[in-house]
Amino acid sequence: MALPLSDSGPLEGPPVSYDPDLERIEIELLLEGVYRHYGFDFRSYAYASIRRRLWKRVEAEGLRSISELQALALHDATAMDRLLLDLSISVTAMFRDPDFYRVFRQEVVPLLRTYPFIRIWHAGCSTGEEVYSAAIVLEEEGLLDRARIYATDINDRVLKQAKAGIFPLNRMQEYTENYINAGGQRSFSEYYTAMYDGALFSPSLTRNTVFSQHNLVTDRSFSEFHMVFCRNVLIYFDRALQDRVHALFYDSLVMLGILALGSKESLRFSQYEDCYEMLHVKERIYRKVR
Repeated sequence: MALPLSDSGPLEGPPVSYDPDLERIEIELLLEGVYRHYGFDFRSYAYASIRRRLWKRVEAEGLRSISELQALALHDATAMDRLLLDLSISVTAMFRDPDFYRVFRQEVVPLLRTYPFIRIWHAGCSTGEEVYSAAIVLEEEGLLDRARIYATDINDRVLKQAKAGIFPLNRMQEYTENYINAGGQRSFSEYYTAMYDGALFSPSLTRNTVFSQHNLVTDRSFSEFHMVFCRNVLIYFDRALQDRVHALFYDSLVMLGILALGSKESLRFSQYEDCYEMLHVKERIYRKVR
């Protein structure tokens, strides 16, 4: 059997026979080693996604097996940093899924407005595009000064990118279109300053934001929140881990708190399904009612 395909095509090098059962053993050993040595727990992530990302890193490192990647990651912290980026980063964009932000503005913001002070958690915030998008909506709705926002991710490197607030300048046209389609009320260019090939977003947008490392797999709740954003993260977890994270969010939300999931994620068949009411079916927005 030829080496597995990665996102960018087949691996180069001499052919290697690969047994699927042996491959699974290698992957399990690598994930166990990463957990025991570094504390990052990917053991309950969806197997197909983890497998694809690991082979992508094998190819990028010029290796020929998962076992070689394991040895490299365990003995070279910089190689582990590169692997962590592959395992933890998801596709993101500012005002991604504009309809979601339109619904957030029109249907969720009025609920948040009833609180004298708002605590919001962006769980698995990656490089922060969603954090800045929601902050812009809150700023335009006059709620940002009443909000304390917590933006967390397992990966400290992407958190530093998020805190810096610098995004590729060549994506501003796309982000501007998303912003307009999401019901933006100003000129999007008011929120950033162009500098070389980057766009520096106004630090005022994150004046009430705390960026902090947090592992959804192993860490506990750290506060009570009026809203939790966790969009397009749970799709990478297996069912048992999804249930564990749903328990974390349930414990973290105040009564009548809002949970926003990704378009392909749901509370259906979870033990907390009956604890929420659906606020918006298409955009997967829920409110805790018991």
